[in-house]
Amino acid sequence: MQEDFKVLTNVLNSRYSCRGYLDKEISEHDIHEIVAAASRVPTWCNAQPWQVHITRGDETQKFAKVLTEAAMNTQMTPDFEWPETYSGAYQDRRRECGYQLYESVGIKRDDRAARDRQMMENFRFFGAPHVAIITTEAELGPYAAMDSGGFIALFALAARAKGIGSVVQASVTGFAPTIREHFNIPENRLIQTAISFGYEDLRHPANGFRTSRADISDVIHFRG
Repeated sequence: MQEDFKVLTNVLNSRYSCRGYLDKEISEHDIHEIVAAASRVPTWCNAQPWQVHITRGDETQKFAKVLTEAAMNTQMTPDFEWPETYSGAYQDRRRECGYQLYESVGIKRDDRAARDRQMMENFRFFGAPHVAIITTEAELGPYAAMDSGGFIALFALAARAKGIGSVVQASVTGFAPTIREHFNIPENRLIQTAISFGYEDLRHPANGFRTSRADISDVIHFRG
């Protein structure tokens, strides 16, 4: 079992938020295997509340066009309220990630126009050939959202285990009404997040940095 743990930690340590992709689609077989693996995550009362809408081919570009137009012309209205503030270590980690991204692609901190252009890449999925929209069941409340969060994490890890890059994008779900209309998603399905995925472009500068993780001593609290 120790070998299994090593395999798992290798996958965990190699996963990162991929923001540059090759123009190469993932096979339907591999996508099915990723979703099947992610579906093994533990859930409250075995509810398995997630549903997944995945684009491929021209549909990815069509969706990107619709989403970009929404981002340019409408206000964000996510199904889940976003944090109003980030403070302390949370703000530090958020800033660190943003500064690392801007530095990697050559954007100065005071270049607001360039930062805005980089932000718009979210709605073009950073050139990924696929995007998955993850929805959860409204009537099951926060526990369904928690379960779906586990599915999202395992989706990214299963993709990594297959040599496939991904990035989980809350920003995309800011335009929940647009997404709901585009995919004909009913009102009882809350749009939780998007996952852009595909084969990583290792030459893309945005893929050249890695975010840090909190020291375990700041996370774990033993009693007894």
